[in-house]
Amino acid sequence: MSVIDFIFSWQIILQPLFKMIRRLFSTLITDYPPVGEFLPAASTNPSQSAQNGSANSATTFRSPHLESLNWLHTISPCFPVSGDRIEVIYEPSAFYNTLVSKCAVAKRRIMLASLYLGIGSKESQLVNAIHDNMKQNLQLKVDVLLDFTRGTRGEKNSQTTLMPLLRESDNFRLSLYHTPVLRGLTKKLAPPRWNELLGIQHMKLYLVDDTVIISGANLSNDYFTNRQDRYVMIEDSKLADFYAEFLNKVQEFSLNVNRNGEACLHDSWNMLPYKSAQADFAGEARERIRNYFKGVLERQRSVCEEDKVSDTWIFPLIEMGQLGIHHDSLATKNLLSGCLKDSKLKLATGYFNLTETYMDTLTKDCQAECSILMAHPNANGFLGAKGPAGGIPAAYSLIARKFYEKLKQSGQDHRVSLFEYERPGWTYHAKGLWYYLPGSTLPNVTLIGSSNFGERSVNRDLEAQICVVTTNGGLQRKLQSEFENILQHSTTAEAELTARPVPRWVRAVVGLFRNFF
Repeated sequence: MSVIDFIFSWQIILQPLFKMIRRLFSTLITDYPPVGEFLPAASTNPSQSAQNGSANSATTFRSPHLESLNWLHTISPCFPVSGDRIEVIYEPSAFYNTLVSKCAVAKRRIMLASLYLGIGSKESQLVNAIHDNMKQNLQLKVDVLLDFTRGTRGEKNSQTTLMPLLRESDNFRLSLYHTPVLRGLTKKLAPPRWNELLGIQHMKLYLVDDTVIISGANLSNDYFTNRQDRYVMIEDSKLADFYAEFLNKVQEFSLNVNRNGEACLHDSWNMLPYKSAQADFAGEARERIRNYFKGVLERQRSVCEEDKVSDTWIFPLIEMGQLGIHHDSLATKNLLSGCLKDSKLKLATGYFNLTETYMDTLTKDCQAECSILMAHPNANGFLGAKGPAGGIPAAYSLIARKFYEKLKQSGQDHRVSLFEYERPGWTYHAKGLWYYLPGSTLPNVTLIGSSNFGERSVNRDLEAQICVVTTNGGLQRKLQSEFENILQHSTTAEAELTARPVPRWVRAVVGLFRNFF
């Protein structure tokens, strides 16, 4: 009898063992959110909230067509802009060229927040562009925020790549976010890659002067060449200032690298993430972010009330589950549950591991006609990985299959369609959504950022998205073209998902480890 047959035959006997292992892992991800809301919560019934928008929020959209979205003003700062100031980038190469060219001529500031910086030739060209600019422009300040575990993995890594800039100039700062969950024996014994399972800095925010690029793409070769993602570039000084200060706040509770390559505390912070009490670290970090957001929310409310000309509104959303910040996930749930009858929703995720809350909301509450786009196993970045990671594409297929079965059982499979992206030589990493109000042939809303809408995004990692609401026809057409550009490489997935084999060992462990990938 094989090991897998033994597991399935003696599942009842092994169930307590699985529970014990899960409990052990749960001790590594204990949440310590202080009691209370991060920001005022929107109504649990966004449609009803819309009907009484003026009563629930002093700020509303001018257009009656957007009335069902008025609740957004209650949960996030709003930045009104002209849609003409927003560009949608379609290809990885264009994203890379834009980033390099802008960094090469930056006047005041460059701020890059990513999971990591790669060590190849394209990444070196980006670093060289920044380095050369700093030599010529002594007023230029550069801040880079990466994840500690991913950014220091290997002998040559993100940190070693950036050390020459750090040693040469006081205007360069490298910060590495270290999850407060990685500590004690786990920190000592967990090997590279495995220690990243516990929590990472996953935001992708790129600022150059008054330009903000929001993306799901990291700063590495495949994201610059043949890994499909999304990228929106916004020219707006107030939004850029907001994200600059926000990243400064995150840098306060991250480790700052000195010229000797040592990771030290920020001048305004006195708790090491892996030694101080986890509740104290998470609580203080949460309050600093919360207080900042609350201040901006109040300030921007008056700006929105006075604005009479903008046709596009940007709502920044963040998620920092291990710090007790659940913001983006609540907004996303409200958006999904508030989808009106005869509306359309296109949702994309690089890794199909939607939370149970999202799946339940799509099945029971969402009234929109939905299309969900995910990576085909051949376009999954984990395809062919060594060890257990090689089973991740199959695990995503299994989760998607179970979701499809849930739709059929609920009689909702006629309303929700599944698609898989497969393009020879490419991998898929795009995520977000496009929402079309009833009667609209172009998207009125998009979510774009780093969140994959999965367990990790909600409970483990630092995430950042924006919700863009627009009536600008030009921007709406760009967003429509963006979705069509991705969809052209996709096919319907239901039949293949049902027939696709999943290894027994993957079926045995997917429930146990689902919130780690």
